[in-house]
Amino acid sequence: MALTIQSPTHDVEISRPDKPLFPDGITKADLARYYEAVGDVMVAHVAGRPLNLERYPDGIDGPRFFQQKAGGHFPAWIRRAEVPKKGGTVEHVVVTEPATLVYLAGQACITPHAWTSRADRLDRPDRLIIDLDPSDPSTDVRTAASDVGDALRELGLEPFAMTTGSRGFHVVVPLQRRPDHETVLAFARDVAGLLADREPDRFTIEQRKANRGGRILLDVLRNAYAHTAVAPYAVRARPGAPVATPLRWEELADPATTPTGFTLADVPDRLEAQGDPWAAIRDAAAPLGAARRRLDRMRRSQVVK
Repeated sequence: MALTIQSPTHDVEISRPDKPLFPDGITKADLARYYEAVGDVMVAHVAGRPLNLERYPDGIDGPRFFQQKAGGHFPAWIRRAEVPKKGGTVEHVVVTEPATLVYLAGQACITPHAWTSRADRLDRPDRLIIDLDPSDPSTDVRTAASDVGDALRELGLEPFAMTTGSRGFHVVVPLQRRPDHETVLAFARDVAGLLADREPDRFTIEQRKANRGGRILLDVLRNAYAHTAVAPYAVRARPGAPVATPLRWEELADPATTPTGFTLADVPDRLEAQGDPWAAIRDAAAPLGAARRRLDRMRRSQVVK
């Protein structure tokens, strides 16, 4: 029997709502209700961004696939963005309202992944992301994320932190939409390189896991054109349904803050009690020019030393 979830704009029918998607019994209805609960806050962070949909029709123990193209059966009220690709275009889903997130949950989309730019200016990202990926699960990636933020502040930028719901943390910088993806990627790569040069036993920019030597990868590839990152407040396809959760910066000082520490079961209550730590992220958007000049000076000084 289908479940209908009502929203201010659309009623969304969830088929097979009792179907378990997680081994602990979390169902498709649970997932849909979660996205309904966080919808207003989440939309503020993903609105207008083309999405890639990570879907698990048979639950997280079954096959997964990534869907870029909006399904032909998706209702007309689901917004699309036409994105150029080699040999043509592809229509991605874009979110404009919570009902879209609920509908996608009904399609067993556990995790939406979002572009760093918006559909109206695909070539101008408004977020820079450094993904801290530890090679060793015992590594203190939480403190490392805090230190990456300190380095970004040295450059005059305002960092925001998020658990990934997986292995590490994202450190995110809001940007004014001036530089293109290539410029942002080059800047992020140079920041990561600077940090790896400062602490070569701790950080690396080596993509091949076999060559990382237990160090934390500072992964910046999500800043490339058409690449995506897990969306804020997205559920991850892992036991317990951890959530990619925006943090107050001071939470990185708390040893209890872990990459998988917040889940589908507790994030709605966290939001109700504390609000969205990233509510003002767009107000902190900065130009990249001055930061680029500071970074170049730091790199020259580091070489001289």
